[in-house]
Amino acid sequence: MKILTLSIIVATLSVQAAAQTTVEFWHTFGDAKRGGWIQDRADEYTKAHPGVQVIPTFKGNDNDLITATILSARQNTPPALTQIFEGGSQLALDSGVFQPVSGIKNVDFSDYIKPVINFYTIQGKVNSLPFNSSSPVLYYNKTLMKQAGLDPKRPPTTFGGLLADCRKIEAANLGVKCFGMSLNGWFIENWMAEQGQPFLNNDNGRSGRATATNLDSAAARTIFTFFKTLQDNGYYSYTGKLEDYDGSDAIFNNQKVVYHITSTSKIGNNGDAAKKAGFDLGVGVLPIPTGSKRNGVVLGGASLWIAKNISKEKAEAALDFALFMTNTKNMAEWHKLTGYYPVRQSSIAQLRAEGWLAKAPLQLVAFNQQTNTIPSPATAGALNGAGPATRKIVEEAIQRVLSGTSVDEALKEAKTRADAALAEYNANFK
Repeated sequence: MKILTLSIIVATLSVQAAAQTTVEFWHTFGDAKRGGWIQDRADEYTKAHPGVQVIPTFKGNDNDLITATILSARQNTPPALTQIFEGGSQLALDSGVFQPVSGIKNVDFSDYIKPVINFYTIQGKVNSLPFNSSSPVLYYNKTLMKQAGLDPKRPPTTFGGLLADCRKIEAANLGVKCFGMSLNGWFIENWMAEQGQPFLNNDNGRSGRATATNLDSAAARTIFTFFKTLQDNGYYSYTGKLEDYDGSDAIFNNQKVVYHITSTSKIGNNGDAAKKAGFDLGVGVLPIPTGSKRNGVVLGGASLWIAKNISKEKAEAALDFALFMTNTKNMAEWHKLTGYYPVRQSSIAQLRAEGWLAKAPLQLVAFNQQTNTIPSPATAGALNGAGPATRKIVEEAIQRVLSGTSVDEALKEAKTRADAALAEYNANFK
């Protein structure tokens, strides 16, 4: 009798184990603050849904993650849920290894902020669920500004204003550089958008597949000339590496520069670092070319994509967890923790009702910058299957300017290389 009872228990446990749905979730947040928050949400969801286990895993940077995901899918071992950066959206779509979230089950997307959900809606389908959305902003050290005789209440809003401040900082002999930022193609795309210039032809790849960059435009030349002026005058500092967000943050947080441009997503971490270092942190709008009308910023960050060749149960569980992680309460908390935009209208309403936006001026600057963006092909962002490659080409071109190459020569070579990368990518879809 005991043997029979034991057999029944073992059989029952085996059935339960077999019935459990495992949702692997690959993401790019290796830091304790953001990665820890994701793990907490996974634990919370798993506890409330005994038949589902969500397993979050840090998989490196944006390019590492999308490459690993597509490779695993082609080996028939894809994670059910993947965080894909905005610049990889076209590649994710073209890869054929993901399914539109709008096709898994009926979801009401009306609560998501329009510019955010529109970015990820391609050919009438919502392909992925918005998660961490951001834009670039100016970070500044109020303490060093005062020491240089500058007014912290009036941070620069244009290239000319920034260069004027750099001259005053140099004259103050503080032993610091004026400005630092990582070399990242996303920032260049934002500065082109602010000038009303799409980065790609065919309306930034949205009215037809992009076949060429606009790196031969006056807008691109203005941006590259800005970097040359900074470098020629000794105002600029970076680590020497491409896309080194953390390294550039460290330069700023160690008070080696007064001004710094990076993502709104760093407001939480940089705010903590400023308190630890003992200086007052400010956040301002992204400085734009002098004389340009402010058109707005390009959405950055990432969204949540669901694998194609997985069971219906796993796909629905992945979507259900993604909806849970991006619900009203969680998106409000995510915004407070990180500085990423709350992607839901209801989250914004909650934050306003709590008085959070009035108490968080740094986040409010970033939030207003996004909501004041004028919709256009330029600010919609580039849909570019060769996005990782073209961004690196642009970064390398700026690096060449910093090393002494003329702006015209660097741009000419960059356009040739980037257009070739687009042609090579597009050849797969003829």
